[in-house]
Amino acid sequence: MKKSIALLLVIALLSSAAVFAGGEKEGAKVAGPKIGFMGPMTGDNANYGVLCSQAVKLAVDQFNAKGGIDGIPVTLIIEDSEGNVEKGLSAIEKLSSSDKIVGLIGPVFTGVSFAVGERCQNEGLVMISPSATHKDITAIGDYVFRTVVSDGLQGEVAGRYFSEVLGYKTMGVLYAKNDYSQGLYEGMTASFEGAGGKVIIAETCQVGDKDFKTQLTKIRAANPDAIYIPNYTAEMAQILEQASQLGITIPFVSCDGFSNPDIYNLAGDFTDGVVYVGPAQVAESDAYKQFVADYTKSFGVGPDSFATNAYDGTNLMLAALTKIYRETGKFDRKTLRDAIAATKDYPGVTGLVNFAENGDLIAYQGIYKVEGTTPRYLGAYTVVGGKLTKVE
Repeated sequence: MKKSIALLLVIALLSSAAVFAGGEKEGAKVAGPKIGFMGPMTGDNANYGVLCSQAVKLAVDQFNAKGGIDGIPVTLIIEDSEGNVEKGLSAIEKLSSSDKIVGLIGPVFTGVSFAVGERCQNEGLVMISPSATHKDITAIGDYVFRTVVSDGLQGEVAGRYFSEVLGYKTMGVLYAKNDYSQGLYEGMTASFEGAGGKVIIAETCQVGDKDFKTQLTKIRAANPDAIYIPNYTAEMAQILEQASQLGITIPFVSCDGFSNPDIYNLAGDFTDGVVYVGPAQVAESDAYKQFVADYTKSFGVGPDSFATNAYDGTNLMLAALTKIYRETGKFDRKTLRDAIAATKDYPGVTGLVNFAENGDLIAYQGIYKVEGTTPRYLGAYTVVGGKLTKVE
């Protein structure tokens, strides 16, 4: 009997040690943290969400394979917003209240990010969007961050570059009636006209529209020097194809949405010559090359710029979770927010990641010109004191 009792005590002690190794700190069992991802996983623009979600999954899988947070794995929960505000609000309700995530990567689209960001701010839940670029997104509050450059800078660089470098005097615009496209249109217009140019016609469409010939015909009649299309991939592809069908030879200029490689699958015969503003090109560091190789091996395609931003945002959040757990023994939402806000020179695959006080990424904008179906990098730019400045 005594031997049996002794054996049971040994087993109990070993079990306790195993529990401690799996997540107990200072005598209290700690459940592994859950983080969420939200983006369009279905629908016309699912490519954006799928590419970003794969980057988040890769980061979490790699992190857990290395032991997680002192032996505690992180759980990833992916929700489909379908690029729709109502779906996004339902998704954040589930993620925050039922799944009890401590942090969110996403949303992907700007309109959804405005609605979800308000909910995250109210609940004290940190979110890091890899792609919501509207200048006012981070004005929602101090729980909202992004690893993509603000439209405020993108619009400034675009307008100045189109005027001062490309020499355009007049511009036509075809933009979708959503926060992302309209924000870019307004920012580019203010900058372009501030540099002496003039937007002489602006036509609108809806996300999901398939026929743009009426708008394109009106723009052709106005005869601008160029046509700015700050839209999502599906709409831009059809605009370019239909412009070709109408015999329009006016050059097109675009935005960071054009950095999605799916544009060449959808409209590769019509992309030659397009100049667009997107993320500044990252240095071909060993970390970046390894990320691209790992991503491509895992999913059969390469990452776009937003997926790269999602990877950095996820790893930054995982590093912050590790830090706060080692300091406090728990995974607290506010403590996580504070740790992310205090980020200084985080070594991401895109380079050093730093946030401004308002949660914006401190970065530059890149200019690209498409040759056939290959974007050629023309350099990084910013605007200082109202002047376009090339960053060496």
